[in-house]
Amino acid sequence: MAKNTEKRACSFCGKDKNDVEKLIVGGDAAICSECVELCDDILSEEKVSTFPDSNNKKNFNPSKIKEFLDQYVIGQEQAKIALSVGVAQHFKRIYNPSKDIAIEKTNVLMLGPTGCGKTMLAKKVAEFLDVPFAICDATGLTEAGYVGDDVESILSRLISVADGDIEKAQHGIIYIDEIDKIARKGENVSITRDVSGEGVQQALLKIVEGSIVRVPATDKRKHPKGDMIEIDTSQILFICGGAFVGIDKIIDKGKSTSGIGFGSNVRSPTDTVKMFEHCTPKDLMSFGLIPEFIGRFGLTVHVDELTVDELVQILKEPKNSIIQQYQYIFKLDGVEISFDDDALSIIAKEAKELKTNARGLKQILEKMLLQYQFEAMDMVERGLEKILITKDTALGGKAVLIFKNENGKTKQL
Repeated sequence: MAKNTEKRACSFCGKDKNDVEKLIVGGDAAICSECVELCDDILSEEKVSTFPDSNNKKNFNPSKIKEFLDQYVIGQEQAKIALSVGVAQHFKRIYNPSKDIAIEKTNVLMLGPTGCGKTMLAKKVAEFLDVPFAICDATGLTEAGYVGDDVESILSRLISVADGDIEKAQHGIIYIDEIDKIARKGENVSITRDVSGEGVQQALLKIVEGSIVRVPATDKRKHPKGDMIEIDTSQILFICGGAFVGIDKIIDKGKSTSGIGFGSNVRSPTDTVKMFEHCTPKDLMSFGLIPEFIGRFGLTVHVDELTVDELVQILKEPKNSIIQQYQYIFKLDGVEISFDDDALSIIAKEAKELKTNARGLKQILEKMLLQYQFEAMDMVERGLEKILITKDTALGGKAVLIFKNENGKTKQL
């Protein structure tokens, strides 16, 4: 009686056992490894995307979103609450449509100084929801036909992040940074086209509000003969962020709280830091955003200037903090590195003085630790065990190096 294992050809493609890597036999049929891979590819392509999982109610709970953001972003309580509510509302609208009530799309506009967590907030929201996330810099965008990126390129980028899955991309989040850089160059009408300012705002209106947009099948610019694909932007959440440098003067002028002489209201430096709380659509229009563009963003969020204490917390407390990153890097070389609290305070104060906030912390540490990273592996061969970053190190002095000699005793340099 013949055994099943004697079958020598694939029942699907007909290839002989000797022509394929593996032939799997079962009953009266057999399948080769190549057909298995092909079937896997077909199933992956036809799989319906469910991002985020509409059955998982925690995805739509603002408090759960904020709890996740708290692990990565220090401070910015109001911004985290507002963003959590806005994002939850957006996905409730998508996955719980009403036949009687049409819920309008709510995009988010984030205002605040550079390095205070705008990009991190947007990125972590997308991570929590497990949806495609694309970042675009508004400074490189121009009107179609001019040197620069067309506004449709931001959609191509999102599709690329979603591995070409249009359905998945249509439930993603796009963060447009430096949105203040596309402000109208002046309130007076110019005889020349404002192709990187008002022109970009006009081009973004249709995409941000929600419509069917034809984009290149690749990340390249549009071409008359190039392949095009359609994407519906009505379910894509757009978050725009910008520092809006100089808008404080516009807000202050609108408030008209400053004056001269006795009894006048003099604005303190603290008021300047909290100025974004008082920002109105009229202030944004005076800055250079057109009314139609502002109207596409139902939620305006502001992040505050970070304090020295918050910068110290950013250094050591969040998941994947900067200190944890350097400790891991040095651990790979066999060295333990630690930081005194006094040293961290000095680093935070320096970043505060440079007006770079959290963005400047890594630059300061990189400069401070550069030489030790360069020599770490060589010093390990000489017995280096630990590097201690002290107050003196942060002020420009040497770090404390702890070596182990041949007798197993430690010495400090």
